[in-house]
This record gives sequence, C-alpha cells and structure tokens, in this order.
Amino acid sequence: MLDQQRDYVLRTVEERGVRLVRLWFTDVLGNLKSFAISPAELENALNDGMTFDGSSIDGFSRVQEADVLAIPDPDTFELIPWSEPGATEARVFCDIHQLDGTPFAGDPRQVLRRNVQRAHDLGFTFYVAPDIEFFYFEQPRPGEPPRPLDDGSYFDLTTNDAAGNLRKQTIRKLEQLGIPVEYSFHEDAPSQQEIDLRHTDALTMADSVMTFRLVVREVAASQGLHATFMPKPLEGVQGSGMHTHLSLFRGDENAFYDEADPYNLSDVAKSFIAGLLRHAAEITAITNQTVNSYKRLVPGFEAPIHVSWARNNRSGLIRVPVPKRANPLATRIEYRSPDPACNPYLAFSLMLAAGLRGVTEGYELPPEADANLFEMDDAALAKLGITQIPQSLADALRAMAASELVFDTLGEHIFEWFLRNKREEWQAYKTHVSAFELERYLRSL
Repeated sequence: MLDQQRDYVLRTVEERGVRLVRLWFTDVLGNLKSFAISPAELENALNDGMTFDGSSIDGFSRVQEADVLAIPDPDTFELIPWSEPGATEARVFCDIHQLDGTPFAGDPRQVLRRNVQRAHDLGFTFYVAPDIEFFYFEQPRPGEPPRPLDDGSYFDLTTNDAAGNLRKQTIRKLEQLGIPVEYSFHEDAPSQQEIDLRHTDALTMADSVMTFRLVVREVAASQGLHATFMPKPLEGVQGSGMHTHLSLFRGDENAFYDEADPYNLSDVAKSFIAGLLRHAAEITAITNQTVNSYKRLVPGFEAPIHVSWARNNRSGLIRVPVPKRANPLATRIEYRSPDPACNPYLAFSLMLAAGLRGVTEGYELPPEADANLFEMDDAALAKLGITQIPQSLADALRAMAASELVFDTLGEHIFEWFLRNKREEWQAYKTHVSAFELERYLRSL
C-alpha cells in the first residue's frame, strides 16, 4: 500500500508538472515549518528522507546534535491550490527522525503517532472534529488596536458579514486540499468567524488543522487583510476557542455509545470523560499555551472555566452533545477549553492520554453539573466539588510540571523544552508594563 501511494505521488508530480515540493513539519509550539525540494529529489526524499539542521528549529536539536531527517508521509501529498499559473507546487507532511532512522523526540507529529498507537493497542481508533474560531482584521498598524471588518454577530447573513466571501474562498481551497468542512458561519464577536471540520482520525486532523491555519491566512492576505488565531485579540467580546469533539471507535462501532444508558454513554465514554476532568489542569498549558489564552478563559464570555461536564450546558469544560436522531455513530464529547493557537499534535495527544488513563484505570464519572455555573458562587461550587482550570499561564505550567501523565505523553525532550520556553514567556509578561497599568496608575499614584 505504501509503495502504491509513493508511485501515485511520483506519477502525479510528473503528470501535473509540479515545479516545487514543499516538505512541511511543525516545531514544538505548533509553528508550521517548510523547505522546498525539486521534483528530481522527491523519490530520494520518499525513500531516505532529507537531512536538515535541527538546531535552527525551536525545540528541536541542540547545536552538538544538529542534523535530523525529514521523511515525507506520502499519504499527506496534495497540490497547493494557490500556486502561480505554470508553477504548480505540492506539499507533503514529514515525520522527523534521527539520522539512524529512529523517531526524533522533539517532533510533535511523532508524539501523536505514539499516542495514537497506544489507543490502537487497546483496540481503539481516536476521532477528532474541531470547531475553529478566528478573526479577520484589516492589516495591523504598529501601535494601533485591531480593526474589525464588520459589526456582525452569530449567523449573520447580511452586508454586515463582509467576510462571507473570504470564508467561501477558504472552504473551496480546503476542499481542494482534501479537508472536508461541516459548517461555517459568522461568530458572535465583530469580524469573528467559525469553520468546523468534519471528523477524522487524530493524526489526519492535526495535519488538517495546520493546513487550515495556513489557508485561512493565505486567503485573507490575498485580499490585503489579516487573519489571526490569537485567542483574545479584542476586549469586551468573546475570544476564539477550538472546541474539540472526541470519540473512540472499535472498528466500525462507536465505543462511546450504549443504547441501554439513559445518556447513551458507554462505560468507556464515562471513564474517558472522567479522565479528562481529573487531568484537565495538567494539560491546560498545552491546550492553552499563550499568556493571551487566559484572557479568554474568564466568566461572562462563553468560555469554560469550571471542571465539570453536562449534556447541553456550555458553562462547563465538557459537553455531551445530543446526537441527531439518536445516531449511535454521532455520540461524542466536546472538550471546550482548547484555543486555536495550540499545537494540535500535542493537544490531541494529551486529550487522548487523559481520557485513556480514565478508561484503563476505571475512573468514576462525577455527577452531571447541569446548572449555569457562571451564576454560582465559590461556596456553592465547592459543595459540588467543582474546581476551576488554571487561570493563568503560570498556574497551568505549575500543574503541568507536576504531571506524570504529561511527562509520559510528551516525552522528556518536549516536556522540558516546553516548560523552559513558556516560563520565559511568563517572565517577559510579568515584567511588561501595559497600557492598562499606565492609564490606571500613572496619574493617581
């Protein structure tokens, strides 16, 4: 099968007159990286990989162990739909290996491969479907606040929704790249958008999220505009989340479904939810990795802060959507805290690992929290045993640093590098004097 896919890639490159093949991979923070090779080098790359200097990539090799191999995954080969006429380009995602062929510990894609394999060893396939929110703005000007394109709100289909054509162009390019879209619409905040991707296996979806972010930016830039996945770019309105729908399948059967249960949730689903709840604080630094992420995770703007679950309560961390027509295949859970600035390979890995820990160790699901948690005081929440996810990057890093689960899931290389990098980010934030502080204190103190 692999040989057939390689043959298909080589044949397509020749028949379509591809001029450049871009090899894509990500650094530890989820930034897309790329270098290009000529079609003449592609067969060699597919067979033996391409060597590059890993010390130049954040979170990769140290100088004394610099060179690594990028080995293309032929299943991810696609023609790039914004290539210039007569200069067709293609892209392919790569796994990063050591020169001896062993998986490289600093490669986020290898981390997800490893954790997906753990699920396979237990008989499960892990499916993911993210709802990705983002903003369109006019091109940023130094020192000026973001300038939205419209004042639209939920589902607006009027002249207020100036970004409608941008979404249409984005969806067409995503579909040309083999990424199916389920929904798209104007979100609640001015110039805020949401595009929901159709569920697929976790590794394919992580590749799709990386591609999605680039496509959104490319389409916006082609119109002289700017798209951002910053979690909270505007004050006073909601931020951008990446609510992530999760399910486990055994073959063609949904392992989360049980017809006899009042909620149609199987024991596997209940333990998976319990695992996510118990380890939520530990994985938050990965699902919400920036200082800005925690400006979104506050009461009053629809973002979850309470470690709880319910069927149709959007104030909790986990929602169990009611499937259409009681469809067994549609039974799933929605993990609501991640934002679109995360590294999807690492975020999906930890959501899977936390859920599987609940399954393998038989965690018991706490009672459903079906009240509006935002309207309850701390004493009432404490009586219910409901805690909050970390409220700052510093709090999230402390929880992560103490987590055996996160260390085991990510591996020592990424675990230690991520903590060092993000502690530096927090320190830089702590020492920054903001406009808020100057306006509030300069004249009065």
